[in-house]
Amino acid sequence: MNIGAYLNNKKCEFCLWAPFLNKVELNIISPWEKIVPMGRQEGGYWQAEVEGVSEGVRYLYILEGKTSRPDPASFYQPEGVHGPSCVINHNSFDWTDSRWEGIDSKDMIIYEAHTGTFTPEGTFVSLAERLDYLKDLGINTLEIMPVAQFPGERNWGYDGVYPFAVQHSYGGPDGLKSLVNACHSKNIAVILDVVYNHLGPEGNYLRDYGPYFTDKYKTFWGQALNFDGAYSDAVKDYFVRNAIYWLENYHFDALRLDAVHSIFDMSAQHFLKVLSHRVKDFFREKKRRVYLIAESDLNDSRIIRSCEQGGFAIDAQWCDDFHHALFSSLTGEREGYYADFGNVGQIASSIENGFVYEGQYSVYRKRSQGNFCRDISPSKFIVFSQNHDQIGNRMLGERLSKLVDFRALKTAAAAVILSPHIPLLFMGEEYAEDSPFLYFIDHHDRDLIEAVRRGRKEEFKSFNWKGEVPDPQSKDTFAKSRLKWQCLHKDHHRILRDFYKELINLRKSCDFFKNPRKELFSVTCFDSEKVIMVCLKNTENSAFYLLNFSDRTEGIKLHLEESSYSKLLDSSDKIWAGRGSGLPALLKGNEQIFLEAFNVAVYKTEV
Repeated sequence: MNIGAYLNNKKCEFCLWAPFLNKVELNIISPWEKIVPMGRQEGGYWQAEVEGVSEGVRYLYILEGKTSRPDPASFYQPEGVHGPSCVINHNSFDWTDSRWEGIDSKDMIIYEAHTGTFTPEGTFVSLAERLDYLKDLGINTLEIMPVAQFPGERNWGYDGVYPFAVQHSYGGPDGLKSLVNACHSKNIAVILDVVYNHLGPEGNYLRDYGPYFTDKYKTFWGQALNFDGAYSDAVKDYFVRNAIYWLENYHFDALRLDAVHSIFDMSAQHFLKVLSHRVKDFFREKKRRVYLIAESDLNDSRIIRSCEQGGFAIDAQWCDDFHHALFSSLTGEREGYYADFGNVGQIASSIENGFVYEGQYSVYRKRSQGNFCRDISPSKFIVFSQNHDQIGNRMLGERLSKLVDFRALKTAAAAVILSPHIPLLFMGEEYAEDSPFLYFIDHHDRDLIEAVRRGRKEEFKSFNWKGEVPDPQSKDTFAKSRLKWQCLHKDHHRILRDFYKELINLRKSCDFFKNPRKELFSVTCFDSEKVIMVCLKNTENSAFYLLNFSDRTEGIKLHLEESSYSKLLDSSDKIWAGRGSGLPALLKGNEQIFLEAFNVAVYKTEV
């Protein structure tokens, strides 16, 4: 059965799942008052059909004749998480993207943004006004952090408690649809970050309706969702319907599934497999290509393997190993989970294979980590030098631009954008934004606020960072996290942005940078020099690029397959704020070249 409130001509069908309740009533409270008994249906569902209901009607459910609660599948909460739910008509929006065919996932260049801090206004409308900037940069896919209704006005989005409702302070349902519609008009795909591993603590009324949660497992954020216990079929169905809901009603091209390692399901049909199967079947009939992307820290290749290989058939996953290897090599940090990294060879391994840890012992975890992934296509991995987690989960929210020099920023950019995997940028990194991205909330329960403050302090103990933890509840913490777009016009900010644009253009214009097959690229690491060489080829020509992670000039003896290579890019050129290129414009045969500290160079065979 459909769950939520669905308008059909002049009637509205209300439906919810509450298997243990004996009495459920629909309370329409605005613009007129009416209480309607709901009928119990098969499987623990309750239903009522009411005439005369139109878009904008506010309602609650009365449970057992005494407790009023919003709809667990509410499509809109205009008065916040504790207010009444609102009926909306998904058929009333004037979509103009009927000719949009989407983007193949392997061709995506992803830009992750937080709606509330991307612009001063912090709305979907103001984000849409910046799409020409993203288009000019070369971005073809926008990923927005979660927008499901959360408490208050400011949050990362992972405290959402109404998975079907669009955050009211961002612009609500029509604002989100307008953003997606505008993206498609500019040939930009859109990914929505969704959370199926927990719900936030404030305004979380799901447990009043049924056994959505379980005590068998614990997540970092509290109770786990019930994906394998009694009555779990309906819980799985609730979240599968949610995925289809976003893709169908808001025209998203893909969903990013947050922290799937905290989705606990020991049943024979894991939730991720059920989700993938039902989503793909639904949109196959509609002849639309949609994608599911997982975030996981397990290095478990089953997530992205096909069902025939015993996997869950998720289309791609974030690759934390790539980030950790790159970040630790550039910054020298070895605390917390960076204890397992710091070797440039690990960057080379991740470029070549995806995971660094495929079963080796992890010092940080004190156990082996990961499984075999070397036979998996590079297009199954999404790589990055920065993202919301890796910045925001630092105590002071420092971006890479605050931790390394300008040369290293260019190296990091090239490592990500030229990799055989799918590249992802975090908002502002392309121009070395110097605002932090801090963790912020807007809760109303004082005990909860204090618990979050204590939790943040506890989280950072293994890193031994100095200073005071910024108060996540403070408006100032949120304000400090906004992008400062005026930086874009200053010299080194503008130059880095142009460098990113050049790298993206290289990736788009040269076929061999686009997720080559395993047999079409090779990676060599010069360990003592801290230099990585990646060679790529197609049917007509070949190319290679060099990444120097050393803080000094390094000499490298090249053994080239072809007779002549011309230089496409050198990060030491003055145009990129370097000292001037010392690399030859043309390379022939086997030569020794000298790479400046943190130098990036790209060469291609002469046609």
